[in-house]
Amino acid sequence: MFTKRAGFGAPALFPKASPGLPSGCWWQVLPNFAAPVHPCRRTRESGGMDEDVVTQLSLRHGGLIPARDLLERGINAHAARRLVERGVLVRIRRGVYADASGWPHGTAKQAEVNHRLLVRAVARCAERPMLVSHMSAAALHGLPVIGGWPETVHVITADATGGSTSRYITSHRGVAPPQPVQIGELAVTSLERTLVDVATTSSFLAAVTMIDHALRVESERVEAAARRGLQLVPRLTRGSLLNELAAVDPRRGRKQAERAIAFANPLAANPGESLSRVRIFELGFEVPELQVSFPNIEGHDYWVDFYWRGIRKIGEFDGMVKYTRGAVLGDRDPVDVVVAEKLREDALRRRVNSFSRWIWDTAISPRKFYDFLVAEGVPRA
Repeated sequence: MFTKRAGFGAPALFPKASPGLPSGCWWQVLPNFAAPVHPCRRTRESGGMDEDVVTQLSLRHGGLIPARDLLERGINAHAARRLVERGVLVRIRRGVYADASGWPHGTAKQAEVNHRLLVRAVARCAERPMLVSHMSAAALHGLPVIGGWPETVHVITADATGGSTSRYITSHRGVAPPQPVQIGELAVTSLERTLVDVATTSSFLAAVTMIDHALRVESERVEAAARRGLQLVPRLTRGSLLNELAAVDPRRGRKQAERAIAFANPLAANPGESLSRVRIFELGFEVPELQVSFPNIEGHDYWVDFYWRGIRKIGEFDGMVKYTRGAVLGDRDPVDVVVAEKLREDALRRRVNSFSRWIWDTAISPRKFYDFLVAEGVPRA
């Protein structure tokens, strides 16, 4: 487990490199126990100086802080653990950290940033260039996920035998020559290829959520250009995804990918609406129309998330974010937003037979959402 290396007098013990990672990788320098420190170097007490060091290293390395650099500045393994406990550092993986002061609040966002940093850290340690793929590529493309990011970095490797996993990397055999794109310093599968890979290997919910988002972003790009008098051809469509799927020609997952692509809809405004549609469909209820317009209601034009035209029923996913933060709230007072939403709902209720609202906690649970849909009179498919 240990090898002797010449030190400052008596030999010092250093750990061997972990299997699957190159011995020269900088995150091998600082393991989970204290490494020897030069006797002339004093380990500083945790304080303001350490916070400054963390900030400088984070800026220098683009958010990643190599353990070697901490050690060179007198912050050994014990001191690094104390900084993690104090909330100054965040441990990404063994021997690599991030500055906690810029760490996002909220579990979902934190997991997304964590995975992106993990991808970059593993890429810097890789013995050969990596092609980031599947869910890891989705994180780098900014696609939303329901269900969490993987704990390993997913890559496409031409010589992978049907897929393999090491401590930090999950390799997929390249079933077709992917055309990579560059995101920062990383080679990543294209957006189309990423969506196809996710659709063939992940859940229907995960695939639909990502494809909905990608189609909506592309639709908004084309519409924004049209408002400026420019006519653009959409780069991403259901057709282009089906063409990519045919080019990849996967051994498994083709039917489930075709199903997700066919079900996807650019009118889904957010992951909560995608989640709701998938749950409604999978639970055997009639899938509603999306973003239906109700024009000239008391001088306003309103759009609703979901509409069951046959029974004249409105459904709305309430993500709550519009009452607390974000572009929807803008510089308006939350109270004003709540009052305006109440007036909107009252006006719409007078035009339909029923109006139902639900939140994330209801939609994410199949049992809760099924009971809710039954109680609210949503028609069966």
